[in-house]
Amino acid sequence: MRTVAVVGASLAGLSAARSLRKQGHDGRLVVIGDELHRPYDRPPLSKEFLAGTLGEPELALETDGEDLEAEWLLGTRAVALDGPDRTVRLADGREVRADGVVIATGAAARTLPGSAGLAGVHTLRTLDDARALRDELALGGRLVVIGGGFIGAEVASTARALGLRVTVVEAAQAPLAGPLGATMGAVVSALHTDHGVGLLCGVGVKGLSGEKRVDAVLLEDGRTLPADIVVVGVGARPNVEWLEGSGVDLDNGVKCGADGRTSLAGVVAVGDCANWYDPRAGLHRRVEHWTGARERPDAAIAALLAGGAVEPGVPRPPYFWSDQYGVKIQFAGHAAGADSVTVEDGTADERNVLAVYRRSGIPVAVLGMNQPRLFTRWRKQITALAP
Repeated sequence: MRTVAVVGASLAGLSAARSLRKQGHDGRLVVIGDELHRPYDRPPLSKEFLAGTLGEPELALETDGEDLEAEWLLGTRAVALDGPDRTVRLADGREVRADGVVIATGAAARTLPGSAGLAGVHTLRTLDDARALRDELALGGRLVVIGGGFIGAEVASTARALGLRVTVVEAAQAPLAGPLGATMGAVVSALHTDHGVGLLCGVGVKGLSGEKRVDAVLLEDGRTLPADIVVVGVGARPNVEWLEGSGVDLDNGVKCGADGRTSLAGVVAVGDCANWYDPRAGLHRRVEHWTGARERPDAAIAALLAGGAVEPGVPRPPYFWSDQYGVKIQFAGHAAGADSVTVEDGTADERNVLAVYRRSGIPVAVLGMNQPRLFTRWRKQITALAP
């Protein structure tokens, strides 16, 4: 291949660019990103960066002196892909013709209807989002977090440590029930109440009140929560609108094989926008975690450079972590489909638990709260047992 275009300049795109060079691509490499920033690390945005203990230079993903000999087209968005011709059209009118294309456009934070233009309402996905939210949190006051997932929980933890009065609103009966299951999701979410954060579950948000600036969150049960700041953490949608009409199959993101190959020859997808086939489960999954964005591009680039001639491997079970209220939370595998979960070490009440999820007696997932050693052992075992 003479030219490869990587569309997306965050971790997955950078990992793909690195993998291209590592696997021998010595031709033209173009990296396209809609943000002006060079690649940066997102996990600290809701934690250390938001708290002011980590600066922007420490977020950089590129190492000192690293040179991928790439053309960086930053601050411009991809708006279309001519699939058969593999030409990427940009919002500024430029076009990039490539022999291979890596789709790494990630996902965008979902917003709350009716919140556009209302000051004090934030999502947290980008560095610019984090800058704006950090400035507001520094003023103190009452924060309402809509959504009890990991991003919402981390923001709540950070804000509480900064001295804000915090309430988390979760529409589901138990926060984190999706990724962790209802039982352990409730254990992890109890960290909020342990630290004086209000947790309201099983109630939806009707809307926001305020003229130019938000002043309250209106709940569907009629209650009103006064708010100086609101953070909306209700998930993300894959950035794939620009691919409509390209010939790339779309289904909850870019539909891919087990190695990231799409329905178009010479086009692969990685990161949060990629809906990879999981041979273990026999279905497609989108893995929106740092580790997946770091590891999976190696397999996708191998498939791209070989034209699909290599046999796809089986991706490792997904792994993610979260830091909340001083507790290190780690999870590997898939809780969905497990028929039992048992505490193998520690106690749930003390928030130092090691829990193993099993299906028909076989470990399929593991959760650790302040249990890094045991968690690592179980994670290795689950990876080895995976079919």
